Amino acid sequence: MADVAQYKRAAAERAVADFVRSGMVVGLGTGSTAIFATRHIGALIADGTLTDIVGVPTAIETADQARKSDIPLLTDDVPWEIDVTIDGADEVDPDLNLIKGGGGALLREKLVAQSSATEIIVVDESKRSDRLGMHFPLPVEVVSFGLATTQQAIEELGARVELRRAPDGEIVHTDQGNVVLDCHFGPIADLAALGANLTEHAGVAEHGLFLGLTHALVVAGASGVEVIRRR
Repeated sequence: MADVAQYKRAAAERAVADFVRSGMVVGLGTGSTAIFATRHIGALIADGTLTDIVGVPTAIETADQARKSDIPLLTDDVPWEIDVTIDGADEVDPDLNLIKGGGGALLREKLVAQSSATEIIVVDESKRSDRLGMHFPLPVEVVSFGLATTQQAIEELGARVELRRAPDGEIVHTDQGNVVLDCHFGPIADLAALGANLTEHAGVAEHGLFLGLTHALVVAGASGVEVIRRR
């Protein structure tokens, strides 16, 4: 576990070094790897290496960390023009498509990603996969109204569906007040078709397939840190 934490930190700090410059609006991602990037940006602001940085957090937890790191935050009342976002992922395929949402922030993460000129994903090597769905269920953020109907619709697409709960058994709610269905499809053959089918259902607020949004992957492991750019 100590090695994995070192890999996550190495990937995050490399992403900041390669892609973040003074004067940028920076999307601040969610999860254990991306939070290293937020902390590192804060440290570089503190020592004067980075100046005039403004952050756009993808979750309440990220916003809290940004404030602790003295990173100014852009408000919601102006249109975002984000230069670069550094975020994590739960699973990454060879084409840099992603499954995200393990932390429950997929709707906000996708909104920030779609508003970003450059989307950088930071992971440790365990998150790489030949095909999405092999190692991680697909999170789908849904509204509580009509929950059983939405769950049945997703099951009819071929998934085994579980309502996400906290360790104490309480239903997990996202920052937007929605709930998350963890959908076990197994290896997903047609990512675009599945994404389209999920989006068609009114009860789905957002799904965790991030397709064609990643510009570069920064992955760290025992052999070091590698930067892979989208073909």
